[in-house]
Amino acid sequence: MTGRHLGRDDTGSFGGHPGRSGRLTPMTTAKTTGTATPTDAPGRHHRAEATIDLAALRANLAALRERTAGPAVMAVVKADAYGHGALPCALAALEAGASWLGTATPEEALALRAAGIGPERARMLCWLWTPGGPWAQALRADIDISVSGQWALDELLAAVRETGRPARVHLKADTGLGRNGCQPQDWPDLVAAALRAEAEGLLTVAGLWSHFAAADEPGHPSIQAQLDGFAAALAYAEGMGVRPEVRHLANSPATLLLPQSHYDLVRPGLAMYGLSPVPEAGAPADFGLRPVMSLTARLALVKEVPGGHGVSYGHHYTTAGPTTLGLVPLGYADGIPRHASNTGPVQIAGKWRTVAGRVAMDQFVVDLGGDTPAVGEDVLLFGTGEQGEPTAEDWALACGTISYEIVTRVGTRVPRRYLGASPAGGSGGPGGPGGSPA
Repeated sequence: MTGRHLGRDDTGSFGGHPGRSGRLTPMTTAKTTGTATPTDAPGRHHRAEATIDLAALRANLAALRERTAGPAVMAVVKADAYGHGALPCALAALEAGASWLGTATPEEALALRAAGIGPERARMLCWLWTPGGPWAQALRADIDISVSGQWALDELLAAVRETGRPARVHLKADTGLGRNGCQPQDWPDLVAAALRAEAEGLLTVAGLWSHFAAADEPGHPSIQAQLDGFAAALAYAEGMGVRPEVRHLANSPATLLLPQSHYDLVRPGLAMYGLSPVPEAGAPADFGLRPVMSLTARLALVKEVPGGHGVSYGHHYTTAGPTTLGLVPLGYADGIPRHASNTGPVQIAGKWRTVAGRVAMDQFVVDLGGDTPAVGEDVLLFGTGEQGEPTAEDWALACGTISYEIVTRVGTRVPRRYLGASPAGGSGGPGGPGGSPA
């Protein structure tokens, strides 16, 4: 497992401050130091930037396809491709051999269709529906629709009759996750209703599927229970006459660790972006993966302060002695977890530092321990880890969360820069405000 101990900086203290107002105590003056990096240097005009390596994404898909050796691949690009940019990542994944795209919301799927990814290039499945659809728009866009209950099937069939466009449906069984999906006692009725509609020419049952609860916990008893439950759901539906194009169960951890779950289609999400969905079982490199996103910022201020100086709201960090502080212009409005206060790791001038005090909306501080890097110096929050820098997994450990959340929450104020676009330029489009090919 990757990661390292994230203790306090040698120069700082985690001691609290008795005041609650967040105001500075009577202070000695702080001296600003450091020299500015020229602002007209190429690529140096952003306060922060997320770099997305599309070549790494394509290589990750190739590694996953080699590991599965047979099933088709659905590239999961929900939540703006886990924060990486849905359109450029979808295009890169298709270039790497994925033949399906998966989204949670219909709006995500419709946006990809509107961007030019037609059904001749990729089948597309959307699985998170609420009453009202938009069923008709999805039918017109030739989006496959997941159905977990009778209410959804009824609404979808009304839209089919309205539009005259038959639906492609994936019936989802709840095999133990307890979220979306049809419960076993309701499965026979849902299957029967879908078969009646298919006989009328209103839909095709294109898929049968389910989702794991704990595939990221090797040996968890629910894994075998869900494998058995899915096999039973398949046997019943197929015994009643359903002939699906694809049967699918495997998410990222199951794609990596559970070959018996691969069936006709696997659905990698996090693994496609080069992060390990099972860090206890292996780092990305152990699975032939490389992180796709790196997050950097630039120091906005470097200043000398005396010992006993409170830092950020509430003074939950106080300097142990004379030191220098660096201001990083990213905060929780940009997706930096507030739980990273006093714990989040960064690398500045080759040295690991830790967030000093609370993460604020737009900025946080690091204790530089007397070093005086230049204003404008790069701050590497996370990268591949190949040069000893922090990774998204290190941030997850520091914040008590998972790497999925770290990359997905990087906000729209942070521009994306894309590396490794295809020679045809097909995967270099912007994935968020400020995005550009490179």
